[in-house]
This record gives sequence, structure tokens and C-alpha cells, in this order.
Amino acid sequence: MSIISKDISKAISLLTKEQLVAIPTETVYGLAGNIYSEKAIKAIFETKKRPFFNPLIVHISSADLLSSIVDHIPEKAQLLADAFWPGPITLVLKKKTSIPDLITAGKDTVAVRVPNHLTTLKLLKALSFPLAAPSANPFSSISPTTAKHVEDYFKNEIKMVLDGGSCKSGIESTIIGFESDNPIIYRLGSTPIEAIEAIVGKIEIKNKKEVAPDAPGMLERHYAPKTKTVLTHNVLEALKLYKNKRVGLITFQSAIENSYIEVQITLSQTGDLKESASKLYDVLHQLDKKNLDVIIAEKLPNYGLGKSINDRLNRATKG
Repeated sequence: MSIISKDISKAISLLTKEQLVAIPTETVYGLAGNIYSEKAIKAIFETKKRPFFNPLIVHISSADLLSSIVDHIPEKAQLLADAFWPGPITLVLKKKTSIPDLITAGKDTVAVRVPNHLTTLKLLKALSFPLAAPSANPFSSISPTTAKHVEDYFKNEIKMVLDGGSCKSGIESTIIGFESDNPIIYRLGSTPIEAIEAIVGKIEIKNKKEVAPDAPGMLERHYAPKTKTVLTHNVLEALKLYKNKRVGLITFQSAIENSYIEVQITLSQTGDLKESASKLYDVLHQLDKKNLDVIIAEKLPNYGLGKSINDRLNRATKG
């Protein structure tokens, strides 16, 4: 029996009873629980097999609620919230003492965002508590962008996936922390760096940290298929290395004629980076099910969302 449902009242009931529900957002599906329930938050970590040192993101229904979660809102954080919420930007700010340390991995900061998805905003407005919701996948696996992806991962472990269709953005939110009130990018994501810099000026990227990461998505290996994955500038050279193997190929814009390729998927025939981002994880899910020896991915242009997609593919190839 499927655990996928559009019944928001059922989701409200389960979440209020400290159960987990997978929820849709514009970026990826999240595995959600009441931030004030130790039982629910522990269940998120345990269900995902996520290490407790890796903090979670708190989802709220409106920027007006930010002051109930954090102690201090730097001027540039307010500018970003005004410009991008609801939307795929997460702000890491000094937390109120009421926010459990379990969510923040013991840090004095908390990651917060307002998701841009009508179903989940409706859900959040109906609840008396915010939701912690990391991506609804086993730790370091490919993130889910459809309800079916989540069901395939967790059908025996959670009671419900709230169906909100395919995720429009397709990769996680951009995470921004603050050091001396100056914004720092901790994770590249669905809001391009150029759009952020148009609001707050030049911004530094510090998006790798293996020990006590400041935000999700900073670990070297993440978002990874089970199938060995290779990222390359030169597809033809990479194909030569795997000529006797079962090869799946992901190209950006143009298909490649080559007898070594078993299956090939192009992200966007028009070279659209938004379309490429929205399809990326679904393509990885498809190829990971085909019993291939290797997935070869072509590096995208390294600007805008291309930079974020390359970041995901680069982490998928590690380890």
C-alpha cells in the first residue's frame, strides 16, 4: 500500500503526534518533524542514518516568524529574507535558547528558511510549531525530487509522503551564514550566487567542512548515487577510460554519438540551467537503477546555477 497522499489533515495529525512526514518543497522533498519534539528530531536522524553533528534546517511559514527562532537578524540577512522568501535561501543565524541543541548540532546558530511551495506553506500555517526538514533520503544518497523517490527510500519507515508533485528547483537551497554580520555562502544551491550578490554585494564561499559543519551540505561526499560517478570536462576522453563498461552519460545540452554509451540523458537541449537543475536528481535516480558500471557526467558552465549543479556532481563523485 502506498504511503503517498495529498491529505494535509492527515499530515497535520501525524506531525502533531510527533511522527515524521515527508513534505514537498520547491527544492527537494524534506523529512519533517516538530522542532520542539525530541522524539521526532531523533527519528529524523535515525531514519536518515544522518550523523548528529550535521545540523537541520528549520522551516517556517513566513519571514514574520524569524524573530521567534533567532536572536539577532543582521541587516544583510533581512535584505536577503525580503528579497528571496518564500524561496530557496536558508539563513544561518544566532538561535534563541528555545531552539533545541539537537537541531543545531550543539551550535549557537540555527538554519532557517521559508519554502516556496503552496502545499507546505499551507501545512506550516496550520501547525502550531515549525518543522525541521532535511532532505528525505538516506544520508549522502541522491536527494528526492518526487514523492515516489521518497517512497522508494522509506516506505517501511515512515507513514506518509505528502504529495506536492515534482520539485521545481530540483536542488537544495543556498545556505548563507554570517560572520561579523557579513554574509558567507556555506552551501551553493537553487539561488545563484549572482542573484545574492545583487542584493548584498560580493560574497565569500566557504562550503566545505568535514568536522562540525556549520550547515548541511558541506561534507565532501554527498548527493551520491550507489553507481560510481565521474565528473569531466572532456566526455570523449572519459569514455575511452570505460570502453568495456556499461556507461550511463549525463550531458548538459548536446547528445554525444558513441558506441560505448549504454544510456544517455541530456539535461537541457536549450542549455537552460534552471531546467538542468530541476532534472538533475531525477536523472541520477534513473541512471542509478540501470545496473551500470559508471555514470559519467559532463561539467556544466561554471556560473549561475551551473556552479551549484557542478557542486552537487562533484560531491557525488567523491569517495
